[in-house]
Amino acid sequence: MRPQTVHRASRRLQLVSACAMALGHGSNDAQKSMGIIALALTAFVAAGHSEIPEWMRPQGNQIPMWVIVACAAAIALGTMAGGKRIIKTMGTKIIRITPLQGFAAETSGAITIFGASHFGVPVSTTHCINACIMGVGASKRISAVRWASPETS
Repeated sequence: MRPQTVHRASRRLQLVSACAMALGHGSNDAQKSMGIIALALTAFVAAGHSEIPEWMRPQGNQIPMWVIVACAAAIALGTMAGGKRIIKTMGTKIIRITPLQGFAAETSGAITIFGASHFGVPVSTTHCINACIMGVGASKRISAVRWASPETS
């Protein structure tokens, strides 16, 4: 195919893969936060404290809706606040990636995170996408990747 056609198509596909990566990020990182908050609430109630309203307490194995909403909002706000800077660092300071490479890295990262979430394995989404970006860079050539930390180089 012509490079322009591939570039245009991969930019569109990269939007889809970025959405999948964001959904995977929320499905994994938010689960960890919800678990910690639910555990703290359960321990608080089990210790005999009844000061919190009934709707705020975990019921059986169900996490309260306010915990789910709070964790989703925290992940979304954190991504909005620092996401652009992280994307710039990941996409230019480790290796300059093309939209096709970005699509490949985000797709493989999203699949890995969805798989880990499905099996209940907590993983670092940052480390996962970092490894995927280094992988697509190394597929070009090993020396294309800046293996040192971007802050130190």
